[in-house]
Amino acid sequence: MALARRVAAEALGTAWLLAIVIGSGVMAERLAGGNVALALLANTLATVGGLYVLIEVFGPISGAHFNPAVSAVMAWRGALPAAALLPYVAAQLGGAVLGAWLAHAMFDMNLLQWSTKVRGGAGQWIAEAVATFGLLLVILRAPESRVAAMVAAYIGAAYWFTASTSFANPAAVVGRMVSDSFAGIAPASAPGFVVAELLGAALAAGVARWLAAPEAAMDR
Repeated sequence: MALARRVAAEALGTAWLLAIVIGSGVMAERLAGGNVALALLANTLATVGGLYVLIEVFGPISGAHFNPAVSAVMAWRGALPAAALLPYVAAQLGGAVLGAWLAHAMFDMNLLQWSTKVRGGAGQWIAEAVATFGLLLVILRAPESRVAAMVAAYIGAAYWFTASTSFANPAAVVGRMVSDSFAGIAPASAPGFVVAELLGAALAAGVARWLAAPEAAMDR
């Protein structure tokens, strides 16, 4: 039952996160009058606020990963039982799709759709690796009492300093893939994003471990 509650929290939190990201993107695009910068700013602010709240709400239950890359790193570090990894990832991916459908329902859009927004090229992939590297480094190195605020702040910044607008999350890629909206990503573009995110997460895990090594070990 404890694992079931944690997995349910991951599914619900990820669904809510994707509803926030996609829903605020739809609203922003409708109200911005064609001003893409204004739409992105509105999308960013909604995501920052929503992410902070979701981490605070679900963190004590499941750790508030909402992200297969985060769960994989936590399992590698022993902070998440290995047996929980696949249920966590399944819940996150399923929750992401449900969150996209929820956003569509709220805005009277077709529930089932595929994004046509192509996002590709070396710059986009590098940006996703950088975004995910930074996210994992913040999660692994931030003081526990400030993780929610620091993660939300970092994602808000990464929306603007990365060329990809910082998906930084394979589950977010899946959720955005099934939404032909402002926040969407075409299915053909998804694999490159996911690979870049996993590489960024793996690099962050290694760097965080090195930074945490005792001084004696570092001096050898």
